[in-house]
Amino acid sequence: MNILEKIKTNYSASMNEMTVAAYLEECRKDPKMYAKPAERILDAIGEPEMLDTRQDPKLSRIFSNKKIKIYPAFRDFYGMESTIEQIVSYFRHSAQGLEEKKQILYLMGPVGGGKSSLAEKLKHLMQQFPIYVLKAGEQISPVFESPLGLFADYADELEEEYGIPTRYIPGCMSPWASKRLREFDGDINRFKVVRLFPSIQEQIAISKTEPGDENNQDISTLVGKVDIRKLADYQQSDPDAYSYTGGLCLANQGLLEFVEMFKAPIKVLNPLLTATQEKNYKGTEPIGAIPFDGIILAHSNESEWAKFLNDKKNEAFLDRIYKVQVPYVLRVSEEIKIYEKLIRESSLKDAPCAPKTIELLAEFSVMSRLKEPENSSIYSKMRVYNGETLRETDPNAKSIQEYRDDAGINEGMQGISTRFAFKILSKVFNFDSEEIAASPVHLLYVLEQEVIKMMLPPETESKYLHLIKSVLASKYAEFISDEIQKAYIESYSSYGQNIFEKYVVYADHWMQNNDYRDPDSGEIFDRSILNEELEKIEKPAGIANPKDFRSEVTNFFLRHKANHGGRSPRWDSYEKIKNVIEKKIFTNTEDLLPVVSFNVKTNEEDEKKHRDFTRRMRDRGYTDKQIRILVDWFMRVRKTMA
Repeated sequence: MNILEKIKTNYSASMNEMTVAAYLEECRKDPKMYAKPAERILDAIGEPEMLDTRQDPKLSRIFSNKKIKIYPAFRDFYGMESTIEQIVSYFRHSAQGLEEKKQILYLMGPVGGGKSSLAEKLKHLMQQFPIYVLKAGEQISPVFESPLGLFADYADELEEEYGIPTRYIPGCMSPWASKRLREFDGDINRFKVVRLFPSIQEQIAISKTEPGDENNQDISTLVGKVDIRKLADYQQSDPDAYSYTGGLCLANQGLLEFVEMFKAPIKVLNPLLTATQEKNYKGTEPIGAIPFDGIILAHSNESEWAKFLNDKKNEAFLDRIYKVQVPYVLRVSEEIKIYEKLIRESSLKDAPCAPKTIELLAEFSVMSRLKEPENSSIYSKMRVYNGETLRETDPNAKSIQEYRDDAGINEGMQGISTRFAFKILSKVFNFDSEEIAASPVHLLYVLEQEVIKMMLPPETESKYLHLIKSVLASKYAEFISDEIQKAYIESYSSYGQNIFEKYVVYADHWMQNNDYRDPDSGEIFDRSILNEELEKIEKPAGIANPKDFRSEVTNFFLRHKANHGGRSPRWDSYEKIKNVIEKKIFTNTEDLLPVVSFNVKTNEEDEKKHRDFTRRMRDRGYTDKQIRILVDWFMRVRKTMA
């Protein structure tokens, strides 16, 4: 079936029609025929996958070895496990008939934090399962009401005869249905039931409301109003003279999204009180109560919430709010996934992106959102939040729980937004007029310029510029130094393996308090000499606790050999010792400068080495132009840091 046929088939299949009696018989067999919106959205979300974080060292540190739920429907919402679980809990409790069924789901968070994306996702999930709507003649109920509303006064009898629990029976029928029932002389069989799929496009059971001008906006945006064109044919109090175009009218049996809800005047919000508590609301005309059995989803930023919260007149409203905080992502690895997703969905997906570019941007974004820790660096805190352990490299680093306790519950509610970060990334990719590509050097420059343009408070601007110039630039200088040196040293891998195996032998003898005889030279190393040799390898990497480090690396080496038929592990298979050995290899950079620079070479040998160097840099993911830019930047930075 091609796409054109598929659309036609799906469209015709969505309009199935049946009698009320046939609908009730189906209800007897299938509870999904009268399922509440919360139940339908739960079905659309699906069963979660249980993730045992004990199986992953990073996740075990982040989630304290707990089992967490991963919902496939929200797989693209990175780093939002807690927020999503709270949202799903709201629907679960509402589906169970608990207090949440009478409350507004309110997402509160900073700009660009994902509130709107979550709302869009929930609306799309609401479209997956059909609703059953009353129909009279050729007209479908303008408020998409359930056929069960016809039995509002006979709920007990309906449960007894068809097994439909009374909590599923609406408290009233709409004025439109009431008028038709009178015209039919109470003959319910003259009504029909139509099967519809909620639709964002058609505004069937899904609607969106935004605050308007405070001076002229009224409750009609939610409850509808009289249609003056029909007053020639109907009285003003006639249900058929009413225009059911308000958000509550259109979102019955579905979902109403209220954007920036607390920017609307309280008089506009009042109909939400009765809609949530009594499941009906009054129109602007005397036409009787209109039923509402849907979900109200609202969102706004923290400042609007704080303003609304501090007004004592709003207490009744606040009691009907189920608040879910939507902070910025605080894990670099998850922030990177967001950028990669945004790039994949754009024309930049095939554009070259030099290593570390996205990671540096993610690190800046996350650090801007973190509360400055006491007696610890913000860079270390960022790494701990990412699930890393810094026991060997930063003795001042705290545990993730200590950082969280110190920061409080509002951490992540301020800082650089993901939206702003992606605009930065867009400018970086288009920085060079000759090449659409991204590099960390251009990123650092663009970031600095954009922070200055933002006209932030002096304290915030100073913090951000410090993160860019001092923290990120210095960390990147270390990284690109390693990259250049790895590309320069062709025999780097075998050299690293030799250092690794020698380190393990020395460390093993040192821990056993045994002398070591070098098999090649016959020289004997006592424990103090072994310690000196080990420190030559450890000191460039700043190992803070050498005794534990030596024991850990040696145990790793011996376990690997025991489990792999006596084969030694590769030196770069264990991240901790890999970093230490790389620091040892690259302590002296003097020899490589003439080769890696783009100056005219004095001899053919250096020219050949330079060509080999650029080839290996290309293999590592850099374009020719980026190689030149990065080498020039590295040499400038090296001079300033010398």
